[in-house]
Amino acid sequence: MRPNLLSSALSLCLLAPAAPALADDALADDSVDTSATGADADTLDTVVVIATRSERSASEVPNTVDRIDREDMDRQLAHDVQDLFRYTPGVSVGRNSGRFGIGDIRIRGLGGNRVLLRTDGVPVGDAFAIGSFANANRDFVDPDTLKAVEVLRGPGSALYGSDALGGVIAFVTRDPEDYLDADRRRHVGLRFGYDGGWNGLSAHATWAAGGERWSGLVAVGRRKGQEHETQGEDRSDGALRTAPNPEEREGGSLLAKLVYAPDEGQRLRLALDTSDDRSRTDARSSRGFQSLTRATVTDLQGDDRRQRTRVSLQYEADALDWTLADRAALQVYRQDSRTEQRTDERRTTSTGVAQRRERAFLFEQDGTGLNADLQRDIDTAHGRHSFGWGVELRRIDTRQRRDGLATTLATGAQTPVIPPDVFPVRDFPNSATTTAALYVQDDILLADGALRLIPAVRVDHYRLRPEPDAIFRADNPGVEVADLSLTRATPKFGAVWRFSERWSLWGGYASGFRAPPYNDVNIGFTNLSFGYTALPNPDLEPETSDGVELGLRYAGPALSLALSAYHNRYRDFIESLRFIGVNDDGLSVFQSQNVARAEIEGVELKGDLDGDALHPRLQGWRLRGAAAVSRGEDRDSGDRLESVDPARATLGLGYDHDAGRWGVELTGRFAQRQRRLADPARYRPAGYGVFDLTSHWRFAPGARLHAGIENLFDREYTDWADAPGVPVNSAVLDRYTRAGRTLALDVAFSW
Repeated sequence: MRPNLLSSALSLCLLAPAAPALADDALADDSVDTSATGADADTLDTVVVIATRSERSASEVPNTVDRIDREDMDRQLAHDVQDLFRYTPGVSVGRNSGRFGIGDIRIRGLGGNRVLLRTDGVPVGDAFAIGSFANANRDFVDPDTLKAVEVLRGPGSALYGSDALGGVIAFVTRDPEDYLDADRRRHVGLRFGYDGGWNGLSAHATWAAGGERWSGLVAVGRRKGQEHETQGEDRSDGALRTAPNPEEREGGSLLAKLVYAPDEGQRLRLALDTSDDRSRTDARSSRGFQSLTRATVTDLQGDDRRQRTRVSLQYEADALDWTLADRAALQVYRQDSRTEQRTDERRTTSTGVAQRRERAFLFEQDGTGLNADLQRDIDTAHGRHSFGWGVELRRIDTRQRRDGLATTLATGAQTPVIPPDVFPVRDFPNSATTTAALYVQDDILLADGALRLIPAVRVDHYRLRPEPDAIFRADNPGVEVADLSLTRATPKFGAVWRFSERWSLWGGYASGFRAPPYNDVNIGFTNLSFGYTALPNPDLEPETSDGVELGLRYAGPALSLALSAYHNRYRDFIESLRFIGVNDDGLSVFQSQNVARAEIEGVELKGDLDGDALHPRLQGWRLRGAAAVSRGEDRDSGDRLESVDPARATLGLGYDHDAGRWGVELTGRFAQRQRRLADPARYRPAGYGVFDLTSHWRFAPGARLHAGIENLFDREYTDWADAPGVPVNSAVLDRYTRAGRTLALDVAFSW
């Protein structure tokens, strides 16, 4: 990997202290309180938890961290997961052009199960896909139940264990205390929304009440809509269709919490969090002649459903008198997630036989766990220590099954054989994975608070136990499954040096890992008719990463800047279903193996300019922006990593009038064309610049309106994350475009 990108960024970090000179001159205005530190006025000083598993100012952590709070979500009209990260550098969310909705969530070029998702400290279910009729994604979160989202970019296994290879996204749901205080004991809220991108209608109701010790919250949401719009105009049936397939979507969510606080320093929190989403798709693009089977599909209907239920009990204490802790957070939980997808296909075979094919896919994960996080502050002669430690215990049971039935319509004859499968099948055996982990961390404050050192290490013991049943045995005769047991230590070290009142330099090293998953260790399929088989691989090694990062922050009353540069190396990436040869029976043999090494480096910049503090004539004005430039390389082949996004930037100019009673913001989203690919026959979408206009209006006490126009100038564009593997000569490139000009509205009332 050529070092110029990272070295250039590091040079910028060293030279950047001269950058805000103009802003500092403007701060001399008498109307500005120049005595305020960066922590007093800086958006970078938002309190975050994800970086250290304890509350810290974002300016105090040696990591690149973003926090999206409720106000940001409302002003951005975030109606789905993709909307949440629209303005977060280094994070991209693809959208599936077929029937399965939200695609991959990537951080700095890594996605899938290499990015850890958590909701209130509980891991979100895995993604799993196999073939054209089975795709279990991780879109289990209703944004309207959230009060914040925190994003840790870069390896996070030193605190969060396996799967935090590329980073961590933490979803934080609402609590009763978000609505209540000493003067307000009850709250009722209603919210109604519309999103033109999928003709979606939503309604949410929130009730909260409480007293000195008891408080509770109930939030209920419903949504209903259609397919996500594109700018494809061909509405014919068949492979040349570019318009989205007709789809009916509906879903709902329930969040309920009961909180008991015996005193100001203790809270016992019981939570129930559920979601249920369903979509019915008329897959008209799948109709017509199929060259592989020489059959003609006359109709294909999809019926997909995702369900998740979480129950958790959490104890929080802020003033303990324990030897090992003066603050603690303990949680036990149970979470069940389920994806069920059914496909009903009508076709005419190559011999002219009318046939119905029914397929069903089921993917389930049931998880039980315990988390404990404890903190102890210790003052010494050399500095102050905030010592943190914790344990995680978790068991996850994973089950997957595919069923199929072919019916000859003329005779009613039925068969479970739909080549190449004889149903039912399991592509891996039922599996139980257990994790036991311990982490320790010390936050050391030296030099009168100017220097902060944060070392940490976590040890994970991971065990995979397959539980093959009759279905798996029948589909894989003679195949012996394998257990897997491993122990992994992942360290990190970070430092923050506040070398002036407004400037700080930070850097660090972090490691990450991902344990070999159940489907790669024991992938299972054998088909004698088609001549192939798959073998388990108990010798798989964990995927690992080593990352270094250096950053510079400026936090002033008017201007805040954050610049970071990173370099991550990855080893032992697992390639699923790798062809390894032919066995003695003449069958082609496939096996998952550790084969790939890669490195990714980049530079990220985020800034905010507040006109109120800059000059009286600029009161109400705000300028904010973010940019990310990265590149990745396969260290074995020298090819570019296609999962790494091209350069992106966001720039927003906003105005708030009359103490925020109303305001508008014009935001530009820009992306560069992907310059270099390993496969020249791969489609590379053009770069683009798209503008959005959003507004907010508090038109009465307890009533507000948010309205926005996305893609204001109706630009036709395709995002790189939406077109994986598309050939450059495809006749249906418009199928992968994002929506044109669309309107979004939210109106909310509270009492």
